[in-house]
Amino acid sequence: MKFNIIYSLSLVALFAISCGQEHKKNDEPDTAFAKAETSSSAFDYQVEQFADLKILRYQIPGFEELTLKEQKLVYFLTQAGLAGRDIMWAQNYRHNLTIRKALENVYTTYTGDKTSNDWKQFEVYLKRVWFSNGIHHHYSNAKLQPDFSEAYLKEILTATNTVLEGEAFDVIFNDKDAKKVNLSKDADIVLESAINFYGPDVTTAEVEAYYNAIQVDSKEPIEKGLNTRLIKENGTLKEQVYKSGGLYGAAIDEIIGWLEKAKSVAENEKQGEALGLLIEYYKTGSLDTWDDYCIAWATSTEGNIDWINGFIEVYNDPKGYKGSYETIVEIKDFDMSKKMAALSKEAQWFEDNSPLMAEHKKKSVKGVSYKTVIVAGEAGDASPSTPIGVNLPNNNWIRQTHGSKSVSLGNIINSYNNAGGSGRLQEFAHDEEEIALEKEYGQLGDKLHTALHEVVGHASGQINEGVGTPKETLKRYKSTIEEGRADLFGLYYLMDPKLQELGLVEDWEKTGIAAYDGYIRNGMVTQLVRLELGDDVEEAHMVNRQWVSAWAFERGAAENVIEKVVRDGKTFYNINDYKKLRAIFGELLRETQRITSEGDYDAARDLVEGYGVKVDQALHKEVLDRNSKFKSAPYSGFVNPIIVPKLEGDEITGFSIEQPATFEGQMLEYAKTYGFLK
Repeated sequence: MKFNIIYSLSLVALFAISCGQEHKKNDEPDTAFAKAETSSSAFDYQVEQFADLKILRYQIPGFEELTLKEQKLVYFLTQAGLAGRDIMWAQNYRHNLTIRKALENVYTTYTGDKTSNDWKQFEVYLKRVWFSNGIHHHYSNAKLQPDFSEAYLKEILTATNTVLEGEAFDVIFNDKDAKKVNLSKDADIVLESAINFYGPDVTTAEVEAYYNAIQVDSKEPIEKGLNTRLIKENGTLKEQVYKSGGLYGAAIDEIIGWLEKAKSVAENEKQGEALGLLIEYYKTGSLDTWDDYCIAWATSTEGNIDWINGFIEVYNDPKGYKGSYETIVEIKDFDMSKKMAALSKEAQWFEDNSPLMAEHKKKSVKGVSYKTVIVAGEAGDASPSTPIGVNLPNNNWIRQTHGSKSVSLGNIINSYNNAGGSGRLQEFAHDEEEIALEKEYGQLGDKLHTALHEVVGHASGQINEGVGTPKETLKRYKSTIEEGRADLFGLYYLMDPKLQELGLVEDWEKTGIAAYDGYIRNGMVTQLVRLELGDDVEEAHMVNRQWVSAWAFERGAAENVIEKVVRDGKTFYNINDYKKLRAIFGELLRETQRITSEGDYDAARDLVEGYGVKVDQALHKEVLDRNSKFKSAPYSGFVNPIIVPKLEGDEITGFSIEQPATFEGQMLEYAKTYGFLK
C-alpha cells in the first residue's frame, strides 16, 4: 500500500522529534497546503511549474557514506527500475507509447515557430503527458485536454514526418476513453475504464466470472490476476502474462539483467535470496514464486539497502486485481528509523485497546516495522508523482504470517517541505487559534497520523473465517474502505496520551487537536481545490477523507460536535468537542472494520456513495474562488537524481550524483535510454 500526502494545510516536514508521515495512494505531501519551511541549504528544490503541476528535485543524503559495494547495489537496482519504465505507460493506456513517441519526435525535431501560443500549449500538453505516464491525469484519471487544435497537431506532425494516426490520434481530441479508471456507480467499471489491464471489449461481469472461477488456497491465496492482461481472443478470455518471453518481455529482460547484477553485490544471503526469487518471478510469471519472493523480502531486514520492485499496487484496476509496475530504491535513515521503533513495538497495545469488536481484533500483530528511508531512485507508478511512504507486501496472509515493511520516504518529504508553501492556511482555517496550533503541532500530527495509519491501521483487524478478500466482497469500494479504515485507526489514537507516554509528542492533546482540525478542514473543504467544478470525488483517498469527515459531521450534528460556520461568505468547519469527535471516529472505525471483516458490500456502498462521492457545488465553487488567488500548483512530482558511475576500463570505481537541469531533459533521456517497448 502506498501513502502520499494531500492532507491538511500544514503537512510534511522532516520529523523534528519523531515519527513519520505518509498517506494515501495517489497523493503527495500537499505543497499547496504546506507551511513554508526555511532551508539552510542552497540546494534548488524546484525545477519548474506548469498547468497544475510543480516539478521538484530531491537529494540522496548519506549515499557517499555507503561502501562501494553498497553504492553498486543502489545503482544496479535503480537501473533495473528504470528499465521497466515503459511498462507503466503501456499499462496506463493501450495507445500511450505510440502517442508519447510521436509527440517526443515532434518536440525534438520541429524547426518551425516555437514562439507561438500553439507550440507553447503543445509543450505543456507533452509535459503533462510525461508527468502522468500517459494521456490521463495522474490523480483525477480524466483524459488530459490539449489547448491546441487537431489541425495544429496534424501540421506539426507533417512538418516533422511523424506518423500518428487512427485511434491513437483521434483519442487525443474526442470523448472516447475519457477516464483511466471509472468507478462511477452506474458504469461498467471495466469496460468504461481506459486502463490497459483488460482488452477494450472486456466487461466487468466477464472479469468477475473469470476470476471467480479460479480456485486458490483459501488460507494462503495467491494474488490472482496480479501480473496479467485479460483479453478476448476469438471470443474467449485469455490472460497475457507479464514475464520474460511474454507481455512486456523486452523490458522485463532488461530488468532481469540489472537485477542479476544487483544480486551479485547483495549485502547478505537473505537479500540475495530475495533478489533471486524476484528474478525467477520475472522469468516465469509464477504468482507462487511472487509470494515466495514477498516472504523473503518482508523477512529480509538486515542491510542498509532495500527496494520495492514489481507489479504491486492495484489502485489503477477498477476490479482490484492487476498490479501497476513500480520501483523505489531505498537507503536506510538510521536516526529516524530508530525513533519509529517505539511506535512499532506497541502495535499490539494499539490493537488490543482499539474500539474494534473483539472478534475482529488480531491476537498477534506480527512483524510490523516502520522506518524512515532515503530514496535513491524511483520509476513506474512511483514517478514522477511519488508516494511519501509504502507498506508492503499487500497479500494479507503474508502480512499476517510473516510481517510487513512500512517505510516513510524521508528525503522526499524533506524536498516537499523545502519547496515552500503559501498563505492557504490563513484562508481556510477557522480562526487564529486553529492557525497557531497548526503551525506548532500540525506537521508532527500529520506525520504521526501517517505512522499510525500504516503501522497499526493497515496491520490491524482480521476478516471473519469463510469471508472472501475485500476485493471479492467489497469490490469497487475495497480501496477507499481500506484507506478510510486505516485513517480512522490513526485518528482514534491521535488523541491518546499513549503517544506522549511513548515520547513521540510533548503535548498529546494539542497535537491531536491540530491533527483533527487539519483532517476535517481537508476532508470537508480544501481537497476540493483538486477537482474541476461539477466533478464528483472519485480518487479512493479523496473519497475516504470525505466520507470519514462528512459522516463524523452528520453523526455529531445533534451535539454540534463539528459546527459549520459561514463568515463573510466563506465556509469553515469548527470542531467544538474533540473528545466526542474521537468517540465518533472510534464508532466509525468499528463499523468500517465490521464491513471489512464481514464483507458487507451494501454497507460499504451506502457509506461511500452516501458520504464520499457527491460534492456540494455551491461550496465547491466558493472554495475554487477562494483558492484562485494562490499560484502554487496543487500537484507536485520529481525528477530523479542521476547516479553516474566512474569507470576504469569496465570496472566501476565510484559514483557521482548529478541533478537534472530540466524536466524535459530527463524525460527525453529516459525515452532514449530505457525505451524498450514498442
